Amino acid sequence: MPETETTETRSNPRKVREGLVVSSKMEKTVVVAVIDRVRHRRYGKTLQRTKKLYAHDEANEVREGDRVRVQEIRPMSRQKRWRVVEVLERAR
Repeated sequence: MPETETTETRSNPRKVREGLVVSSKMEKTVVVAVIDRVRHRRYGKTLQRTKKLYAHDEANEVREGDRVRVQEIRPMSRQKRWRVVEVLERAR
């Protein structure tokens, strides 16, 4: 990542999400399940919505079950639009 991108301030900050790695079988790519809690518009019941994000893992160090933080980036491939920023918790 170039130094100019980190030092300049962006007008719209990149999205950051936390999730659980559900697959790490690909090379330099992991699948992260992000759980979003939303309230039903009419009934008010809290629902869990799960979204699978494909994230880039340059060092290939993330394993299944790890809790990670991912950040939005420009498209790297047809499905990859996120990258792993840090590992919050290792799988046991």
